[in-house]
Amino acid sequence: MATTYEIIQGLHQAAANVYDGSHVEKYASDGKSRSVGLKREEGDPLLDSRVIDGFKIKISGDMLTVVYTADIRLQDVYMTKDFEGEMETIIEKIVSFLKKEYKSITKDTVTLSPIGVVSVLVQPVSRQRTSVEVKKNYKIASLKDVESVSPPSEDITRDITRKFLELGREKAKAPINVSTKIK
Repeated sequence: MATTYEIIQGLHQAAANVYDGSHVEKYASDGKSRSVGLKREEGDPLLDSRVIDGFKIKISGDMLTVVYTADIRLQDVYMTKDFEGEMETIIEKIVSFLKKEYKSITKDTVTLSPIGVVSVLVQPVSRQRTSVEVKKNYKIASLKDVESVSPPSEDITRDITRKFLELGREKAKAPINVSTKIK
């Protein structure tokens, strides 16, 4: 059984192995091609025009967040019937690659269970290009010693603050130096 540190290190190494150009054997550092399914993997990285897309991972508690970013033409966003579904497919390809690469690095498996739905943020850059950021959370089943990160469950607002906010403008006491009447 791997420790928490070894699991996190293995996942980050799996994500680090997908640098731009790693899908071509002659540009890979170890001579082994790695293809995730990103749009930048089409063609030669030095000779062809570049497509800007990539991903990163964040680990917080027992939660893994996969973030995919890309520059996409505005026409592609509007013309695709299920744009959100297409982005979720790309995230699933990334997670599948992470699991496979993790197994080749550590000789152990990792289970990633999806939590919630995919979050897609499309922001215009110009009249023809947009920036897309897609996020999806996964629970790392192998991390048993780690507490889940969750929002606080209790209301921490003090009573005096709550009473002050309930007064509002009409019932609030006016300062001594104010001579006008508030309606």
